[in-house]
Amino acid sequence: MAFSYVFLRFLHHFMLHKRASEASSSSSVASEIVGSDLASSSSPIKRRRIEITDSASENSPIVASGGSSSSSVVQQRDMAFGNSNRQEIDEDLHSRQLAVYGRETMRRLFASNVLISGMHGLGAEIAKNLILAGVKSVTLHDERVVELWDLSSNFVFSEDDVGKNRADASVHKLQDLNNAVVVSSLTTSLTKEHLSGFQVVVFSDISLEKAIEFNDFCHSHQPPIAFVKADVRGLFGSVFCDFGPEFTVLDVDGEEPHTGIIASISNENQAFISCVDDERLEFQDGDLVVFSEVEGMTELNDGKPRKIKSARPYSFTLEEDTTGYGTYVKGGIVTQVKQPKLLNFKPLREALSDPGDFLFSDFSKFDRPPLLHLAFQALDRFTSEAGRFPVAGSEEDAQQLISIATAINTGQGDLKVDNVDHKLLRHFAFGAKAVLNPMAAMFGGIVGQEVVKACSGKFHPLFQFFYFDSVESLPSEPLDSSEVAPRNSRYDAQISVFGAKFQQKLEDAKVFTVGSGALGCEFLKNMALMGVSCGDQGKLTVTDDDIIEKSNLSRQFLFRDWNIGQAKSTVAASAAAAINPKFNIEALQNRVGAETENVFDDAFWENLTVVVNALDNVNARLYVDSRCLYFQKPLLESGTLGAKCNTQMVIPHLTENYGASRDPPEKQAPMCTVHSFPHNIDHCLTWARSEFEGLLEKTPAEVNAYLSSPVEYTNSMMSAGDAQARDTLERIVECLDKEKCENFQDCLTWARLRFEDYFVNRVKQLIYTFPEDAATSTGAPFWSAPKRFPRPLQYSSSDPSLLNFITATAILRAETFGIPVPEWTKDPKAAAEAIDNVIVPDFEPRKDAKIVTDEKATSLTTASVDDAAVINDLIAKLENCRHNLSPDFRMKPIQFEKMSVVILNHDVCL
Repeated sequence: MAFSYVFLRFLHHFMLHKRASEASSSSSVASEIVGSDLASSSSPIKRRRIEITDSASENSPIVASGGSSSSSVVQQRDMAFGNSNRQEIDEDLHSRQLAVYGRETMRRLFASNVLISGMHGLGAEIAKNLILAGVKSVTLHDERVVELWDLSSNFVFSEDDVGKNRADASVHKLQDLNNAVVVSSLTTSLTKEHLSGFQVVVFSDISLEKAIEFNDFCHSHQPPIAFVKADVRGLFGSVFCDFGPEFTVLDVDGEEPHTGIIASISNENQAFISCVDDERLEFQDGDLVVFSEVEGMTELNDGKPRKIKSARPYSFTLEEDTTGYGTYVKGGIVTQVKQPKLLNFKPLREALSDPGDFLFSDFSKFDRPPLLHLAFQALDRFTSEAGRFPVAGSEEDAQQLISIATAINTGQGDLKVDNVDHKLLRHFAFGAKAVLNPMAAMFGGIVGQEVVKACSGKFHPLFQFFYFDSVESLPSEPLDSSEVAPRNSRYDAQISVFGAKFQQKLEDAKVFTVGSGALGCEFLKNMALMGVSCGDQGKLTVTDDDIIEKSNLSRQFLFRDWNIGQAKSTVAASAAAAINPKFNIEALQNRVGAETENVFDDAFWENLTVVVNALDNVNARLYVDSRCLYFQKPLLESGTLGAKCNTQMVIPHLTENYGASRDPPEKQAPMCTVHSFPHNIDHCLTWARSEFEGLLEKTPAEVNAYLSSPVEYTNSMMSAGDAQARDTLERIVECLDKEKCENFQDCLTWARLRFEDYFVNRVKQLIYTFPEDAATSTGAPFWSAPKRFPRPLQYSSSDPSLLNFITATAILRAETFGIPVPEWTKDPKAAAEAIDNVIVPDFEPRKDAKIVTDEKATSLTTASVDDAAVINDLIAKLENCRHNLSPDFRMKPIQFEKMSVVILNHDVCL
């Protein structure tokens, strides 16, 4: 069990996420770097591009302090990063990245040139992430050659590369990750003049003296060149960032602006504003906000940002005198205005003696960053004087480094560390030469994200030093010098830190990895480099029932465009085995759950050493956790959500398991709110997802269930005899009778009439039943906050969003019926003409229409005493429909998660 604990601590560096899919917020110390352009013209999924010009801007409102426009800031950044006039984004490929960064950020990223100096494991990880992210160019610099030692941390090296220049050996394999990025190598001595052509320079293997020289040049350059220095030494790592004397962060957190629905506004100096208690406000004192849709006090609707104070969960005070304004009547939305932040970075020369506040990663180690700040300076002086790193296990070298650290500390004045931990410095010295893969992977993600921040101004950068250590991962028993001596092995770097016995345990480990997506690819790569399951007794089993799609290529780096349509686990296993030919890996395509316990039986679970989750849903995580709990197996749980991530280590008899604590259930909006009175985007998304699944997944699945066993199916419906059974049968009859599609024009007609029903007829019925001046039974206005009076949409084929909605809906409908989609759907003009030919009947609101307004109602369908009789009639109609179908007729249900594949195949954007 001790081995399993150390092994999981070792793996823990890969990612820093617990239930990202459930979490509403999370730390963003480390981020998954996504993005790439691996698709070629031969890709089965054609490329759809969105052109971005210099005038493009983020959707979120951003203004400079005091309410002035930030256009000058944006223009300065355009000049600094040499943005071209037009940039194209392959939205099919970069959909996830676009959702996190936005188009403007992506445009800046695509125009950035980056230098990475030092191509050991850390340099390779940084380069991989940036190439996948899609920067304009990456130049790899290194003057050293590949050693066998490097093979445990750098995934691009093989034994054939030993003796070659590290940059030259890396360039071709890294270029394969993204052909849209120019990847080149530089093998000569680096000069300051080389740096002028880059927007960001990253150094991962450089002396402090040289780093200070280069940083001084970058800091004073016009415009400044963002400078990042990163080091990984054994179980210790550091990052330093300097983005120039005046760096503007355009969007500090990357979150959407917070909003609230106004309930009342007072007419007084320092107006008091209350909002509906539907959702808590996320405002803070000093925030700027803008108002819209306010009735009565219309003076606030001028779009001017206003400062607030006394922010509370459902109210705040406006720093403005409203006594002379009109009296508030009703309505109104208040929206946070995001403000840029100016950061004044210090150059490395100054920051070394005045580091400011350190970024903490472990709040149990408040005293650790200053000590590591001292340790890395001491190591630099040691290597400068000795011309080498301390030897692993050498007490003499360790004592020399401790003496240097003590001497430096004595001269630090106010920054003097009170307690120089000799034991920690000894561990630091022993592992100083080693670049461990888990540390390189973790810091590669952090540094990659810092480069993205430097290029784009999105997210708050690291300011300025970050230190991390994981000495807890070391074996509990001291290692003698013979245990850490080199074996002329590709794992010598790991052996120098953990010892040969631990390395053998890694090689003999029996690992179960569940999932081979973005996290799964990283895990497999890391474990192949570490030598996990690479011994005669070792074996890694990976399973994933999914196939590769184009959007996966931007972050699941083991896949290429020619792998689209193939099984993820098979391709990932093959790619991981290419990294380390001794990797004993078996790929399966089984879902892990109760239905596959014949595959993953008791003997399978009992034989495992450790389980690694790389899943994307909570239910599967809970199932794997329950099996690990039952069989007492260690589990590494992890996940990502945009730029957020975290991990949980589950050690039997030591930590709580994943399922032991649950996040509180999300607040569910009442059914009547979602269907008739939505007042925020979440309500609209909930309704849309429900409609999608009902029409395109559940109903086709019910049709197939009926056609497969008509007698059993109808008997079960008659036995149920309730409103739910009636509704289900009504949907099946409607699908196979009145709304059955025989050709694509039928699908287009169906989609056009759906649009009319959703966005015109239902709204007309709603405002007919509840006019704008309607009142409740108590006499209060019916349309009061949070309800918002709706307006029906008017269809126009000149509106591309409406045209694309109907075309995409028709394509999805055609997919369920197995109807071919004609080529003319890709031509907006032809699609518009076909849609305009659809005859849309006039709508007359019904006087007897019943619209549910009770927020406690759990269903919009009411039971009836005649349900049984109606069900019998529906079954009779269903039998008639079945006789008119071919015996082999079946529908194709579409899962919501797979919708994009269907749509993107036809170059249509929802």
